[in-house]
Amino acid sequence: MASTSSGVTSTLQTFKDLGLNSWLYNQCKNMGISKPTAIQVNCVPPILSGQDCIGCAKTGSGKTAAFALPILQKLSEDPYGIYALVLTPTRELAFQIAEQFKVLGKPIGIRVSVITGGLDMIQQGLDLAVKPHIVISTPGRLSDHIQSCDTFSLKKIKFLVLDEADRLIEDDFGEQLEAIFKVLPKKRQTLLFSATMTKTLESLQEIGMNKPFFWQQKSDTLLVEGLEQHYCLMAADVKDAYLMHILDKFTEENPKSSIMIFTNTCKYTQILGMICTSLGLNCVILHAMCKQKERLAALAKFKSNQVNILIATDVASRGLDIPTVDLIMNHNVPSRPKDYVHRVGRTARAGRGGKSITLVTQFDIKLVHAIEEFTKKKMTEYKAEEKEALRILVEVATARREAEIKLDERDFGERDTINKRKRMILEGKDPEKEEKKKQKYLKEKQKDWKKQKMKKKTKT
Repeated sequence: MASTSSGVTSTLQTFKDLGLNSWLYNQCKNMGISKPTAIQVNCVPPILSGQDCIGCAKTGSGKTAAFALPILQKLSEDPYGIYALVLTPTRELAFQIAEQFKVLGKPIGIRVSVITGGLDMIQQGLDLAVKPHIVISTPGRLSDHIQSCDTFSLKKIKFLVLDEADRLIEDDFGEQLEAIFKVLPKKRQTLLFSATMTKTLESLQEIGMNKPFFWQQKSDTLLVEGLEQHYCLMAADVKDAYLMHILDKFTEENPKSSIMIFTNTCKYTQILGMICTSLGLNCVILHAMCKQKERLAALAKFKSNQVNILIATDVASRGLDIPTVDLIMNHNVPSRPKDYVHRVGRTARAGRGGKSITLVTQFDIKLVHAIEEFTKKKMTEYKAEEKEALRILVEVATARREAEIKLDERDFGERDTINKRKRMILEGKDPEKEEKKKQKYLKEKQKDWKKQKMKKKTKT
């Protein structure tokens, strides 16, 4: 595997130096981007020369432009559709990447199609049939289209991009990726980008990369510069009260600041949103059970500062670029340290400062230590005012109970399971067989993971 150091090549200081055409670096200038970032400096030239590429850098480092710029240049030289396929783990990230392609590729009349769940499949099929230049998709929805219609072909794509590649390879996307890779040409450029990717490098042979150029940003810590990270210790049964107290205090002191709150389930995201509303804190929510239009509307309101608080599951932790976020609050401590890195990476972007506060109970100490070991950086204690938090304890507990009753009345959770089964039946799938296939795949994946772990132990 080809490799390069983490240093920025001193002779390459402008987009023109990277070998990009004048229309592209002028478009970058129009967007207010005057200098390429380290990952762009190191990855754009090899991609332009025809190499496969693996790029790993911190969040907010310009990874999307690092693959979009060379793809657009190559497309302008030999325009046809479908020219490039970009796969992402979340719908929100797909729309964000599409926006960047559209802006950068405007001078050449770029046609971009976003294929994700939550939107009309028939319309998406029509969009694919007219051969857009760039298709940006989540794996599940694209594999559905591949299996259910023959109005489009991916046999002539020039580029395959996996953005947030570690999550696509490691998480539960294996079956969908397999279906997609079967219809792709062997002769193509494959580009993988992520903020935390080192543990997935052994899986790259499955994707059929050809001696990829590899660049990783070396740093003492995986966290972005300018991030102040804190933990706040409390008993588990008063966690929500502490969250609301910290939130109330921060919004009072920083009325124009934007805040993102992460929690681990769709149901709890909904509950926290309802508690905030009950206590007079205006917020929007984002999770997998929201309708796609609601998800896009929530993001639009948050990005435009109409609403300053966004409560979300980890669907919002990957790649989303919202430069004005000043505070990240982790309502739960992520069980995977890299999920923590992605969450807190939503603040302190593009050279700005930012703060994260993780709520830690007596059950979370080991998880915090794992995060500190992974990031090579200690969290400092955030001392909340216990009396103030306990003062609103009854009010918060009452609001939470009311929220839970309302959600139970709506069959929240159970309704989602029923809807999933309905969608499978409409797509001609047997829900029981699909569940068995999923469980079988997860077992095989677990076996492979254990084998890899044993190999590592043997080597050491």
